[in-house]
Amino acid sequence: MELAGKKVGFALTGSHCTFAQVWPQLQTILSLGAEVIPIVSPAAESTDTRFGPAAEWMRSLTEMAGRQPIKSIVTAEPIGPKKLLDILVIAPCTGNTLAKLANGITDTAVLMAAKACIRNQRPVVLAIATNDGLGMNARNLGVLLNTRHIYFVPFGQDDPAGKVSSLVAHMELLPETVAGALEGRQVQPVLRSY
Repeated sequence: MELAGKKVGFALTGSHCTFAQVWPQLQTILSLGAEVIPIVSPAAESTDTRFGPAAEWMRSLTEMAGRQPIKSIVTAEPIGPKKLLDILVIAPCTGNTLAKLANGITDTAVLMAAKACIRNQRPVVLAIATNDGLGMNARNLGVLLNTRHIYFVPFGQDDPAGKVSSLVAHMELLPETVAGALEGRQVQPVLRSY
């Protein structure tokens, strides 16, 4: 698998508990030769949690990508008309982002980047991490599973006994999913157990 010369938008949303799982996958994508353009949601950019201070995550992301993240709708807007990305990855993709994407709401830089890629018929890869994937967000998941240019990192119930509606992507499959999406192919099976 090689991503040399590919411009990969790498968008981070607010499932802070999965950041540590996402970071090695971002490193792998970089090591495969991709140029990474980081994009962050307001929650990812500014929320301090027990998983670490936001400033530290942003510093690390900037250092890894070698550039400042796109943080606003205004700075994300040129992605569409200038066709700046070959692919967009949203990892982690929260239930909030999932719902807004499924319903055409564009109120963050991440969602503007997704809208731009879909407009340009470029793939968008979602690595979901949501406590309500089999609850209120199930309908949005269904919509996006059937939406052209949307690809999913295979996912499953991470804690079926304790959090029956929770779904989390197998983050270790992110690079493989990106490579498949660039070929127009969804990695199968999409549903996998933990």
